[in-house]
Amino acid sequence: MTARTRILSAAVVVLAAAFGAAAYAGRAAEGIDAGPTIVLGSGQRIVGLDFGSLLGGGDPQHQMLELAYERVEHTYYKPVADQLLVSGEQQALTKFLKAKKVSAPQVPLAAATGERARDIAILEKTLTTVQTRYASIAPRDVYTQVALTGMLGGLGDPYTTYLSPQEINGLDEQLRGGNFGGIGVYIVQDPKTGAILVDPIEGNPAIKAGVRPGDAILAVDGRSTNGLKIDDVERAIRGPNGSIVSLTLKRHEGAATSTVRVTRAEIHVPSVRAKIEDGIEYVRLSDFGSTSADEVRSAFIDGKKHNVRGYILDLRNNGGGLLDAAVDISSLFIQDGTVVSTIDRAGDRDVRSANGHPIGAKPLVLLVNRYTASASEITAGAVQDYGVGTLVGEKTFGKGVVQSLYNLPDKGALKITTARYVTPKGRDIQHKGIVPDVVVTQRVDLPIIDTPADKQLSAAKKIIESKKDA
Repeated sequence: MTARTRILSAAVVVLAAAFGAAAYAGRAAEGIDAGPTIVLGSGQRIVGLDFGSLLGGGDPQHQMLELAYERVEHTYYKPVADQLLVSGEQQALTKFLKAKKVSAPQVPLAAATGERARDIAILEKTLTTVQTRYASIAPRDVYTQVALTGMLGGLGDPYTTYLSPQEINGLDEQLRGGNFGGIGVYIVQDPKTGAILVDPIEGNPAIKAGVRPGDAILAVDGRSTNGLKIDDVERAIRGPNGSIVSLTLKRHEGAATSTVRVTRAEIHVPSVRAKIEDGIEYVRLSDFGSTSADEVRSAFIDGKKHNVRGYILDLRNNGGGLLDAAVDISSLFIQDGTVVSTIDRAGDRDVRSANGHPIGAKPLVLLVNRYTASASEITAGAVQDYGVGTLVGEKTFGKGVVQSLYNLPDKGALKITTARYVTPKGRDIQHKGIVPDVVVTQRVDLPIIDTPADKQLSAAKKIIESKKDA
């Protein structure tokens, strides 16, 4: 089981860039040891730094604070006021202690000076004081994680954050497809009700046990999911291969509830589901992972072999993924030229061009909605700018920034917004989104997708039909 399509939190373009300085990335490419690496997907190696040589000796947890400060100061996509980092740490530690029932937590308050060494010392002193004063409340590393989360949270950027070792493993799994013990469902959380909804994957244990698209999970092994975060539900459903998990479900079509027992198995989650129907190739892409471009290419080539009369790429509820995957998938439809340009803090522009391997999929329709985000918007924007396909649906999410990952000694990572991106025509979509060529509104509802009630899909098919003689 995994939440490959998390429409609330997955809006991310991950840039497979160096975890440290550009010089380290260059050395790694030349085969010189650049320190530890994290591997995101097949071949997606992201270079790390040798923390001992970079930061010297001392407390590894203080080193993490220093690294976070340095990375934000040097790579965040716009200038940063140090006070945001200092206040963010203080507020996060205070909130954490209050949640632990500490009345009037005594967290040192200090103002940033704007001078590197002194501000790092302020961050470290605050952490050390809390770790010592409240040693009985939580382990030292927990306070460090709270401090890191607070520092980055102080920027007010939802995409810049600390990722725990568990979270970075989950991101790795999401982007490479994952092989793990589970039941084979996508899960999403309804933003209004908080209900956990499932979309079972064909051929996997959940669908064989009777789990249906749109079912709400009311309980896992008797424990209510009410008020739980999606990650908590995911962890509860996973388990050793061959073990059994009990799900209490509410059917989407009525008030009836049922309990099913599902035997966990090794699950590989593809990012593509494809079919040919009425002479049209329909490809639904859940995210932009390391295998996604190959999966999309294979599906479209299969359509060409069957002489389909049109192609639909469904990017609805697709929250993004790898920048390289967005470029490669866009290149399937674009002959040559710029696919996307990323612009860093200094205004330097990195132009990513089509790779010269288009497949000639025409006519092409892309389906988008309010949860089409980030890497999905890169592909949608490129297709629209070049006029190689028609966008159908609703205005997209509007995430026009790129994140880089920086690994940490605790095997967690910093995810930091390091650039913004623009479409081939220079459109900045941050907080604006992309308006489709043909606007068709409908509820964002998993059970509707790819059914007779799917008005957006019906509109896409009509567009293809109208162009069959063109």
